[in-house]
Amino acid sequence: MLPGAPRWRMKNRRKPVFYGWWIAVAAGIGLGLGSPPILVFCFPVFLKAMASEFHASRSAISLAFTLHNVVASLGAPIAGRLVDRFGVRKVAIPATLAFALLLIGNRFVTVSMLGVYAFNMMGAFIGMGLGPVPYSTLISKWFDLRRGTALAVMMLGLGAGAVAMPSLVHRMITAVSWRAAYASYGIAMLLVTLPVIAALIKETPSSMGLFPDGLSSPSSRAHHSELEGLTWQEARGTSTFWVMIAAVVLLGASVHACVIHLAAMLTDRGISPQTAALASSVAGSGLLLGRAGTGFLLDRFFGPHLAVCFSSGTAVGILLLLLTHGTAATFLGALVIGLGMGAEGDLIAYLTSRYCGLKAFGEIYGYAFGSFVLAGACGALIMGVGFDRTGSYTAPLIGFLAATSVAVVLFSRLGPYKYVVRQPDETVGRYRVAAAGR
Repeated sequence: MLPGAPRWRMKNRRKPVFYGWWIAVAAGIGLGLGSPPILVFCFPVFLKAMASEFHASRSAISLAFTLHNVVASLGAPIAGRLVDRFGVRKVAIPATLAFALLLIGNRFVTVSMLGVYAFNMMGAFIGMGLGPVPYSTLISKWFDLRRGTALAVMMLGLGAGAVAMPSLVHRMITAVSWRAAYASYGIAMLLVTLPVIAALIKETPSSMGLFPDGLSSPSSRAHHSELEGLTWQEARGTSTFWVMIAAVVLLGASVHACVIHLAAMLTDRGISPQTAALASSVAGSGLLLGRAGTGFLLDRFFGPHLAVCFSSGTAVGILLLLLTHGTAATFLGALVIGLGMGAEGDLIAYLTSRYCGLKAFGEIYGYAFGSFVLAGACGALIMGVGFDRTGSYTAPLIGFLAATSVAVVLFSRLGPYKYVVRQPDETVGRYRVAAAGR
């Protein structure tokens, strides 16, 4: 062997892929073929089939979704506390199994409208154990420098499920029945989701002898990164936490109200149902783009500044829906509102980790995410009540425009990160983040 051969091989040997990216992919699969797509994004697909079978009004069926959101908002902090105490594997794997079995056996529960309510509430509670709370906790432990990008990879899975599953479920309902659609989804979870997360999920980088982001050695902060942060009791005693929650609630209520009522709002103005449905699809595209893109931006720009931008965009979108009736302006409004709705999912997890740390991230994020879910349910209800009382969407739109404007101000008041992105030495890593320490 030539003397230079080993050196040549060393220079051309590829650095192995950091295992954290497999964690992000597994989390994306867990969300994309988990509880959110079937219980949240596919709910409108089930609505007419259920209403027809039970001879119930659409409002009666819609109550199941409202109950789902209420239970989910209460279950999120509980799921977070369990994750902090027992770890993601011991929560997500049993929850995935239980949720899949609930779907497969749905026909034993959904025998009446009360059964449908019970089914959705049980699904919401169990679903928090395999939803954004445990998987965002996992991503935050595996990544620091590229946490936003990893969250984006995870959210890509959720976005893919949100786009693909409604059409697939609709075909199953048309070909067989809505109960068969639930059962088939549960079987798919047993065959795909459960094996993937059981095989790939590891609790922390240190459990595999690694460091966050795949760095070859720890920085001064990385060594203790898993222990840094506030407890829930400490977090709720800070003004920063409540400013963030207030902003999340105001923005969450506004975007949910506009997206859920968008088609009805447009058809009331004389726009054809086909065009209104297309506008809803545009909002959905914005949501997917917001979920996928925000994480990448968070690794490059200061989080509150991004939150201000997306909130301001949402305010502009609401203003367009309020003042204009043209198709192009309406579609632009729907797009930016969808962007705001999608971005908020990444922003909540990322900002929670930067202002509260990782010590009790699961529980703290559970409260923040639960607030977002509950705000969404309340926003849609307020929009509907406002329409019923006034006969138009003008008054509630003005209210949500004001709420979004307040959210912009609140996000701008968050201040510097408390748990900044660490800056590795050049001999350890190549990446520098402009957002750190602002």
